[in-house]
Amino acid sequence: MTSTTRTRILAGIVLGAALAVAVPLAASAHVHVTPENASADASTSLTFSFSHGCDESPTTSMIIDIPEGVTNVVPVADANWTIERDVADNGTVSRVTYSAVAPVENGIKGEVSLDARFSAELAETDVAFPVTQVCVTGQTAWTEVAAEGADEPESPAPIVSVGAVSAGGDEHAGHGATAEDDTADAVDAAPAASLRADPTALWLGGAGLALGAIALVVAVTALVRRRA
Repeated sequence: MTSTTRTRILAGIVLGAALAVAVPLAASAHVHVTPENASADASTSLTFSFSHGCDESPTTSMIIDIPEGVTNVVPVADANWTIERDVADNGTVSRVTYSAVAPVENGIKGEVSLDARFSAELAETDVAFPVTQVCVTGQTAWTEVAAEGADEPESPAPIVSVGAVSAGGDEHAGHGATAEDDTADAVDAAPAASLRADPTALWLGGAGLALGAIALVVAVTALVRRRA
């Protein structure tokens, strides 16, 4: 086997491994919100999570702009973050800034939370929460919203689908009347929310793994044939 053949085979193996790993990682580079669904005219606890920096630079802060019609915003205290609020004269919170006590390294999951109420006027709509991720070097504005029928944008904003007005009125998140019921609902919903999150990432990740596998098979087959 010539050195040129060995080089080509090695390149194929490296390319296959890179495709298998890099595509799923790129597809997961989003800021996610859970839950993805909420009731109108009810309060909901929202968690915004990420596991990446800005081109691998550690995250130093997360800035969430509060959309029109979302009221009663109460950030959740967390020892990993300091919290600042922009509050209007009428008491409405328009922006929440979470500053990391220590920068969150790329590849480490970070999350921030807040409670909010979706007004009745937002029933049966999708509400986008613009998020700015600030890093040691650079920042990313997760603010884009895809037009109906269009592909997902490069930097999509986290979106909550708001349903009908909650039958429970002031009940938290429209769940049952007891804390035990709320806990059970949250536990049951967690796996489903994880499976629903970012279908585009799942498709791209699967495609990346398939391409990587094909490249590896081709490279190994070529090696076997050369030796035969």
